[in-house]
Amino acid sequence: MSVLPNHVLVEWMHDQQLSSRELAELVNGAVAQLTGRHGGLDDSNIRAWRSGRVRCPKNVQLRALELVSGKSATDLGFERRTRTPATAPAKEEPPVLRRHLIQGAAAIAATAATPSYAASPRIGVTDVERLQQRFADVVASDHRHGGQQTIEQQAAALSEEALQLQASGAASQRVRGYLYASAAAFRSSAMWAAIDGRRYNRAIEHMRHAQQLAAMSGDQAIQFRIWSHAGTMYRHMKRPADAAAANDVARTLAITRRDPMFASLGHARHAAIHATAGDLRATRRALDTAQEAMQRADPDADRPVWMRAFYDQAELDSLALSAFMSLAQYDAAEAHAHRCLANLRPHMHRSRAITTSRLALAQLGQGDLEPAVTSAMRVPRDAATSHPRVVEMLATLGSELRKNARTSPQARLWTEYARSLKGTTK
Repeated sequence: MSVLPNHVLVEWMHDQQLSSRELAELVNGAVAQLTGRHGGLDDSNIRAWRSGRVRCPKNVQLRALELVSGKSATDLGFERRTRTPATAPAKEEPPVLRRHLIQGAAAIAATAATPSYAASPRIGVTDVERLQQRFADVVASDHRHGGQQTIEQQAAALSEEALQLQASGAASQRVRGYLYASAAAFRSSAMWAAIDGRRYNRAIEHMRHAQQLAAMSGDQAIQFRIWSHAGTMYRHMKRPADAAAANDVARTLAITRRDPMFASLGHARHAAIHATAGDLRATRRALDTAQEAMQRADPDADRPVWMRAFYDQAELDSLALSAFMSLAQYDAAEAHAHRCLANLRPHMHRSRAITTSRLALAQLGQGDLEPAVTSAMRVPRDAATSHPRVVEMLATLGSELRKNARTSPQARLWTEYARSLKGTTK
């Protein structure tokens, strides 16, 4: 007769991120609480449970497992041992053991009579995944709107919720690591929304929280994200030395050696930092290195949702566009703007608005007034009136037109259009 694996137990252990050794230790501890004696299980016993070779562990072991899991033994795929039939001689248990078992049964009865399971549930991967799904909604909102205080607040609230979940029950060390990493990721999204909205004091506050959480998680991907965001923040604050130092921390993490996509993003952002410092040669070298690393990266590799959601060829060209704008290399900037717009994914509304605004400025920088105004008028009205960076760039375009081409038809056209935009801000 074939033995069927205990799939229910296997799935529960996977959700809890528990190894056979770790579950054995937990059950042994619960047995000790019930009986006063160590349970004596090891990983081989748990493997026998998982494989289905043992369907009826000792009752005290099952009761201990119920205490550990908050589930009944039958819900975990086990069968309880039945009492010996009356016709067979009953095996007398030693008095001490019998007393311990009775005490254990009483303890379980008391546990069942109180809400202790509800107060201290086991936290598993599915709990983390539910938070991650809500995080994906925040990321999607950021791609559509960007920079809004509501996005910042939602992400920060999710971070606090992850920490509350962390404190609400028992979990394996791996699940706790996932929760700290999730809390750090949510906080770093709050940081990015604040950066995008030019709220730098708030961004620094989020950064400090995120760095602490990332350190506790041990997750290199989220550590990379936070330090890379810090580099971008300092770049926008016109502090290139601090920007380079922060981005260097990201670029030297081991994950950049394991996954060329992370290395590519690190080099691309460093190119933008070099450009802020006015170093054209270093900018071009970093962009070439970023492009080469992206070509080596496996596009289908497993990566965090925030990385998959935004970094691709379009984002690399966006960073190149930003870099060449800083260097007043307007022809190169325009070329990268067109490449970026051609490759942007449909949901990247915020990125399209920013890139189109930069394209208009690159065209204006080359003296191409008509294409510049045409591009600027293609920026969606909601972004043109509410996204801080877009509003700032379009204001710059207007002031440059008034300064250098006040009497031109394009300057008059833009002035009239800008007035109409103001009418939609209320």
